[in-house]
Amino acid sequence: MANVSVYNMEGKEVGTMELNDAVFGVDVNEHLVHMAVVAQLANKRQGTQKAKTRSEVSGGGRKPWRQKGTGHARQGSTRAPQWTGGGVVFAPTPRDYTIRLNKKEKRLALKSALTSRVQEQKFIVLDELKFDEIKTKKMQAVLDALKVSKALVVLNENDEKVVKSARNIENVQTALTNTINVYDILKYNTVIVTSTCIFHSYYQCKYASNSSR
Repeated sequence: MANVSVYNMEGKEVGTMELNDAVFGVDVNEHLVHMAVVAQLANKRQGTQKAKTRSEVSGGGRKPWRQKGTGHARQGSTRAPQWTGGGVVFAPTPRDYTIRLNKKEKRLALKSALTSRVQEQKFIVLDELKFDEIKTKKMQAVLDALKVSKALVVLNENDEKVVKSARNIENVQTALTNTINVYDILKYNTVIVTSTCIFHSYYQCKYASNSSR
């Protein structure tokens, strides 16, 4: 099992913790991680783009001038793509961008992302993260003490004081243990969690593994 240091909010080391290899010590599958990121970004797309082709634009039913003898190039409709107000060539139509992954693939991709952060020493464990008031300066002070400028802060429960203290800091995002995803873990570079989150995440993954059988 991998050992990580546990810090307090002042950035001082107060102990160590063993991470379970079932979640934080798997073989990193870069292909699955890539698939998970592509799927998440694709699934965010609405797919509602639409433009009209020449057959869908109103008007243009009559030939603008006779075929020969005018000196103009021959034209069949004023709604052809080369005309102002004409249709669009190969116009986009609504489509579904959804990419689906199996449950086991999603789970392994998440474990691979977490493992990569542990291996790169970008996984920071705090003994606790609590504020007595909503104050951005206090959250920034914690980040400065940990020497972190870009981080995903994972909480065990929706602590309004912590969430609101962090939401106005650039490149800092908060998430719950049941809402973390591969994209955010990779995007925000460093993962900051509390010691209680570690146990919650492990049992959550363990329950998910048993329920999928």
